[in-house]
Parts: sequence; structure tokens; C-alpha cells
Amino acid sequence: MSTLAIITARGGSKRIPRKNIRDFMGKPMIAYAIEAARDSHIFDEIMVSTEDTEIAQIAVKYGANVPFMRSEKTASDYATTFDVLDEVIKEYSKLGKKFENICCIYPCVPFLKSETLIECYKKFQNFDALIPVCKYPVPIEWAMKIENNLLVPNDRDAQNMRSQDLSAKYFDVGMFYFCKTVKMYEYKSLVPEKTTAYIIDELECQDIDTEDDWKMAELKYKVLRNV
Repeated sequence: MSTLAIITARGGSKRIPRKNIRDFMGKPMIAYAIEAARDSHIFDEIMVSTEDTEIAQIAVKYGANVPFMRSEKTASDYATTFDVLDEVIKEYSKLGKKFENICCIYPCVPFLKSETLIECYKKFQNFDALIPVCKYPVPIEWAMKIENNLLVPNDRDAQNMRSQDLSAKYFDVGMFYFCKTVKMYEYKSLVPEKTTAYIIDELECQDIDTEDDWKMAELKYKVLRNV
């Protein structure tokens, strides 16, 4: 089955300016996503969706394609991931190319390994979609909230429950998504009804939205890579 990797990398990041191509441990951040996709050898094409010429040039340098630039509409702060993917699929259709599967990969994933993509691709074959997740470190049933300066249990009945009596809960790590193209359109979502999960190790889960996040990612990278 034909599979397209779409790396979404607009140039207008606000909290960490130019983070998609900022140097991370010796390479532009986006290079890690491109190299993991390339080295997996599971994609018929690897493309970067961007409106930024510098990002496009770096993407091509590291082995991705940029057959067209992202539109002003999908480069805005209000565009959703679905909007971006929809545009990419339609533009490829104009070029006479159609893909049965897509894999949306976010550009700030320095811990993503080609082996992970390969394992996920194999598991994905029996489902409509796959999302990598990470386990919450503590039961979410024990969550607390602050009301009128007082600490209040979100669910008082759950406070006395033992952790071993509660099922594990997981969150979307925001690294990548596999989805059958037809199902993405059927549900207007990357999370159709028949979606499976791939559990990512906690060390490999890291949002990179602030400078503190960036520093933490560097520390984790050094630990994982023994550098």
C-alpha cells in the first residue's frame, strides 16, 4: 500500500522562534524527523508542508521533498492539522498521485527512531489509524484542582482508591499519526473509530514548546544517546 509521510513545519512558531530549524545537538530540529522517516524505508514519499523557504531548503537538504508550498490559509494560527493534511492530499491529487495511507509527523521529534516507525507501520496494518501514547505517571483519578485558593480533589471518591485497582491511562505524545486516507476523510479526523495505540517510553516523550522544554529535551537526548 502506498504511504505518504507528511512533516508539518510552518515557519511562524511563536513561543520558540524558528524552532523547526533551530540547531538541536548539531542538526536542525526538523532533520531528526526527516532522517527517521527516510531510514525506516516504509514511505513511498516523504514531504514537508511549509510556507517558509528556508525550512523548505533545509528539508530538501536532508532528503525530503517539497513539491509545493503551503498556502497562506493553512499557515495561519487557526489552521488545524486536518486542514494541512487535506491540502497536501489534494495538491498531490492534482499531480496525479494518491496515497492509501498517510503518516503525519511533527517536526520537533528528536527522539523518534526509524525502528519505532517500522513497528508502528506493521501494527497499523490491521487498524484504521495508530497513535503513539505515553502512560500517565500517576493515576489521573487522583487529580487535584484549586478553587478559591483551596486544594480540592477532582473526584473525592477516587482519592482512597489504590493505584493497583485503577487501570493505566495514556496521553497522545504528539509525535506522529498513521491513518488510512479514506478513514481520515470519513471521520474528518486522524482518530477514527478503529484506532490503535503504540506505547512510547517516558524518556522519549517530550513536548518542546518553551525554552525549558528545549533544555529538558537536550538533557534527555544526552542520556538516550550517551553523549
